[in-house]
Amino acid sequence: MTFQRADILLPNFASVGEKMKKWSIVACDQYTSEPAYWNAVSELVGEDESTLHLTVPEIYLNDPDIEARIKKTNSTMARYMAEEVFTEHKNTYVFVQRTLQSGVKRLGIVGVVDLEDYDYSKGSKTKVRATEGTVVSRIPPRLKVRQEALIELPHIMLLIDDTDRDIIEPNAAMTEGFTKLYDFDLMQDSGHITGYKMSEEACNRLDEKLAALDDLAGFNQKYGVQETAPLIYAMGDGNHSLATAKSYYENLKKEIGAEKARASAARYALCELVNLHDASLEFEAIHRVVFGANGAEFLRALEESYELSYEENAEGQSFVFVYNGEAKKVTVTNPKEYLTVATVQSFLDAYVARLGGEIDYIHGEDVVYRLCEDSKNFGIVLPAMDKSDLYKSVILDGALPRKTFSMGEACDKRFYTEARKIR
Repeated sequence: MTFQRADILLPNFASVGEKMKKWSIVACDQYTSEPAYWNAVSELVGEDESTLHLTVPEIYLNDPDIEARIKKTNSTMARYMAEEVFTEHKNTYVFVQRTLQSGVKRLGIVGVVDLEDYDYSKGSKTKVRATEGTVVSRIPPRLKVRQEALIELPHIMLLIDDTDRDIIEPNAAMTEGFTKLYDFDLMQDSGHITGYKMSEEACNRLDEKLAALDDLAGFNQKYGVQETAPLIYAMGDGNHSLATAKSYYENLKKEIGAEKARASAARYALCELVNLHDASLEFEAIHRVVFGANGAEFLRALEESYELSYEENAEGQSFVFVYNGEAKKVTVTNPKEYLTVATVQSFLDAYVARLGGEIDYIHGEDVVYRLCEDSKNFGIVLPAMDKSDLYKSVILDGALPRKTFSMGEACDKRFYTEARKIR
């Protein structure tokens, strides 16, 4: 199976809430421009046992002492293993209830994904696919951390498209029959998290439900396509973490041979499975502002490549064009891509490469309007992506353009809690 039970490591003090608050930190790719956040985390944790000492926040990747930091991270992993900091829960799933800062709950299941069924390249037909373009240059720094690591603590979130909410959600009513593993408040006002070791019955039920998603005929009927392989698991968060695990695994095949590598723990990556239709997952639009470019020239160039309408009720792919303090609705009536953001991004990339300008990705319409009061800039306000379009778009167009959507605030991202041996 592509998503499977795992041998999951948790600290042997997992039932002690105050210790777990220091143990669990947010995904390494968050708050990358906010040193004050990470300074506060370091001050809170100190030298106590924590995933802070087992991961490398990306804010430090360009520091001159990064090699020493990576080496210390890996040596701390070895020390924690030698000092038996962890308890291993064999061949199981962990059901997670995460209460976000807003009070909304997100439900997930921690297990492992088979990297044989994953390919992050655009247009791949594997069961696990990237939803946004993978920036290959972001893999090497992460690979350095994983290269000598004894354990993994990824922040990967895989999505399934379960409109009936029949796979993950029923476990919420079964927790009395599960073993509670942890239950604590997350640091930095990031909500609360509770984890349960699922019963054997619940694990078996989950396996059966996930196996049913492999039905190609049912997949094609659901999405109205004629594919030769189903897309079952789409990346939600942690795309580059999973890509790093895949790169490490493929390198290992070359080093020790494919057969030995397939039998190793490196073949799998720990992750959390979440339903795309979970109430907590809200897709927010990410808008574009192009600095140092003429908006009128851009619009003329767009008119040369597409049929445009400026009518309010025009049918097609619509966005709001902001330039020189004014805004107007633009509709592409003959798009080549499935999503508006894909049509816009592909044209923007080609335009900027040819005529110059710098693209920035903006959260919040008000920021776009403010930045585009300057006639040297223009902006594109995009509609929020409908969650139901995610799978169909990846199936038809491959991985989406970078910065297609945002899935929640930084404080609501995955926190490192579980771990797994990879050597």
